[in-house]
Amino acid sequence: MIDTTLSLEVDQREGSLNQALLYPLRFEPIYQYRLWGGRHLADLLGAPLPTGPVGEAWLLSDRDDHQSQVAEGPLKGQTIGQLLKQFPEQMMGKLAHKFQRFPLLLKFLDVHEMLSVQVHPTKANKNLLPAGETAKTEAWVVLEAGPESRIYAGLKPETTGADLRRALANGTVANYLAYLTPKPGDAVFLRAGTAHSLGGDLVVFEIQQNSDVTFRLYDWDHIDPKTGKPRALQVDQAMACIDFAEGPVGRVTPVVETKTPVERERLFHCEHFWLWRLRGQSPFTVGVAGVPHLLVCIGGGGQVEHGGATYAVAKGDVFLLPAMIGACTFWPCSAVNLLEIALPD
Repeated sequence: MIDTTLSLEVDQREGSLNQALLYPLRFEPIYQYRLWGGRHLADLLGAPLPTGPVGEAWLLSDRDDHQSQVAEGPLKGQTIGQLLKQFPEQMMGKLAHKFQRFPLLLKFLDVHEMLSVQVHPTKANKNLLPAGETAKTEAWVVLEAGPESRIYAGLKPETTGADLRRALANGTVANYLAYLTPKPGDAVFLRAGTAHSLGGDLVVFEIQQNSDVTFRLYDWDHIDPKTGKPRALQVDQAMACIDFAEGPVGRVTPVVETKTPVERERLFHCEHFWLWRLRGQSPFTVGVAGVPHLLVCIGGGGQVEHGGATYAVAKGDVFLLPAMIGACTFWPCSAVNLLEIALPD
């Protein structure tokens, strides 16, 4: 006969232990070589850069080939994937049964030269999606920009597939791309199916669906120094994914939700992610009970307080606030510029 009282006590103790293990989790960046990259991420992140051009720092990645690891505390070295398997409800709350892996991929990009003109697939392009991959909507927040910086997003009105095919043959693709000259603070939302590129000493924060499917339409005649050859293009796939009806994509207009104790602006609010920019010097609340939130510090610093303990937050840091820890207080050291991200429920 099973002692149900003892079994219940054991379950309660294990539940309490699981909750006690979780805290605001900081993750180590994963650096990626890109031929178009630079060295600006050394000024943004504390972890030393590897040699060569570093184009991307993956801040939170739940992918089989690149698993983000907890940087400190009792769970140091644990991957985001391991934590989601071990503590699904505590990490994800009411979203625990909705996702097989963490559904977002967060990055910093340092685009010294031009990124390829590329397109990400939509849900309608199921035949082009490898097993386990999804469509890829993404968005950028500009952190640094120079006089030569440029963002290409969407096609100029009336552009056709035939126009692009001809432009590919004579090297005039840029003539058909809508563009803007970015400045720090600009936000750009890119639905899957949008032709896009950026570069010219530009540093951005990127949020995207957790997919790594990209089709290159044009690569500005880049030669990969590692191979001595141009990179492969996927013209037919890219053309099949482009939404020719979309037209030019401009800057997002921030929506101010609060002024005190912190200025909270909503930048992105789509079916895949919600993102706010928070700026201020007084203590304010981050996170909510029942769902995970993410914090990305893009300026200044401070501390996150939870359960009587504080966790230092510096420029470039990314933190995941597990669903079970609920709301926390953020204490700025001085003026802080913070991105807060939520998953739609």
